[in-house]
Amino acid sequence: MVEGAADVGLQVRFAQSAAVEDFCCGTASRNGGARLQGGSEETEEPPFYSPDAEMWPMDYFGESTRGDLLPRMDLVESGRELSPEELVRIQGELRLDHWGTPLAWELPAEPQRSVFCSRTLNMRSLRCIGYDMDYTLIHYKVIEWEGRAYHYAKQNLNQVGFPIEDLQFNPDLVCRGLIIDKTLGNMVKVDRFGYVRRAMHGTRRLSHRETHEIYGRQLVDLREKRWLFLNTLFSVSEGCLYAQLVEKFDAGDLAELQRKMTISYDSLFNAVSKALFKAHVEGRLKADVMNNPDRYVENDADLPKTLLDQRLAGKKLALITNSDWEYTKVMMAHVIDRFLPEGKSWRDIFDVTIVSARKPAFFSQSMPLYEIVTEDGMLREKFKLKEGRVYSGGSASMVEALFQCDADDIMYIGDHIFTDVNLAKAYMRWRTALIVREIEEEVVAMDRGRQHTLELHTLIKQKEKCGNILNHMRTELHRYERDGFSDIFTSENEARMKERMGDLLSTMVQYDNHIAPMLYQEGSNFNAYWGYISRGGFGDKSHLMRQIEKYADVYTSRVSNFLRSVPLFPRTHLFALLDA
Repeated sequence: MVEGAADVGLQVRFAQSAAVEDFCCGTASRNGGARLQGGSEETEEPPFYSPDAEMWPMDYFGESTRGDLLPRMDLVESGRELSPEELVRIQGELRLDHWGTPLAWELPAEPQRSVFCSRTLNMRSLRCIGYDMDYTLIHYKVIEWEGRAYHYAKQNLNQVGFPIEDLQFNPDLVCRGLIIDKTLGNMVKVDRFGYVRRAMHGTRRLSHRETHEIYGRQLVDLREKRWLFLNTLFSVSEGCLYAQLVEKFDAGDLAELQRKMTISYDSLFNAVSKALFKAHVEGRLKADVMNNPDRYVENDADLPKTLLDQRLAGKKLALITNSDWEYTKVMMAHVIDRFLPEGKSWRDIFDVTIVSARKPAFFSQSMPLYEIVTEDGMLREKFKLKEGRVYSGGSASMVEALFQCDADDIMYIGDHIFTDVNLAKAYMRWRTALIVREIEEEVVAMDRGRQHTLELHTLIKQKEKCGNILNHMRTELHRYERDGFSDIFTSENEARMKERMGDLLSTMVQYDNHIAPMLYQEGSNFNAYWGYISRGGFGDKSHLMRQIEKYADVYTSRVSNFLRSVPLFPRTHLFALLDA
């Protein structure tokens, strides 16, 4: 399983009972039904929670139990506590698995599709869920998308004189969580304490000795301009092109260009960054994607089902993306509308849509708000959000005001550890979820490499055992030679014991000879250069994993994973909301 989860076996769950009144409780609220607490009407109270309730009991973690408990105390008082055996019997009668998923669904056991927890989160108590779009609701085919971005960046660099026609896109050179050292032209992988554990210069991976000689005990501080964190899949083309340019620079292939301008590792990165930025700003890349989305986008039929389940559970859904309106409406229609009933669209799922949100400023500043009043993007200035509308700009505090939510009532889901998760947590104190698509491949790769890891662990333990024995004998030898007293050394066995110490030392050297290449190859079945993204060194977390645990309440590989661990209703009710 992915390293860094506080309890990787814990699946985040919604409650079946947490359904919207309109769809699970009749029309009590619309007909003036009684409030949960102190309502003046005498009509029948709804059996499930009301989103309007102000006071809720707290669970043993001190968190709200909204969505957990029945509000009608007469039902609670008349009920009885079920035994564990009775719970098992009821589970069997309903034909549910351990997580409450109907066995009839026949979902395969896929641990790579789990939802992993960093801290306690009662998702039943959430009232609003916000979503990023790119690499969150929409998953791009990395090789196609980043390969196209790489293509346009190459063109832009070629126009200013870089001789790079022979370069080819190689996504294996880069993975999420790497850090670029703009001073030395290296890409490095850092552990949770900030120490460099792996490094590449250009396209060549450095040995452990070379890495230690360059960085030693130096701590990587991302606040320094020297370092740049590659924290999304959008960074793959950037890192790949930079590594290849470093190699060309070292080989002297940029000598002609150096006569016109000063080139350093830092300036090479700036050139790559500007070339990619230009590719995005010019719109050629997004135009290609919109013209042929099937080439660049992975379709997921479970995504709309997941969103609808959340709507049926009483959650307000908000789409908050930095993409513009034209791109958003085309891509969202592509990934969602094909799986909905005829005449329904993705607009029917989201209570509010915010494009051009300008994150991270969206979370930290009060930004101007404009409503998009026509399909071609005509804007009208507004000062507050209304449900069912599409907006440009605005701020996170406006979302809270729209849904009348507190910070603990909202969760934002995105793929960017800083822009989406860190800022939402730091400024708004929202609950957060991070989408890390590579988790699926990593969990599978870890399972494939389990034997290698176990053998490596065994060898390390054996070497440690040899070292402990040798150190004890060395201590006793010092005592014997200094004081003439030892528990194990005598004049009769001194020679034999020294020979044994030599054997132990030789054994440790042999262990090192076996361990070193195995450590170098650890995680190579996931990425030959960088190993697992969740690990910094053997048995230690990566810097990326530390940030995930610090800022993300939960993390998973795709939004539709919530459907597997969070079933709410039988599939026959999936489209009840849209059909209403």
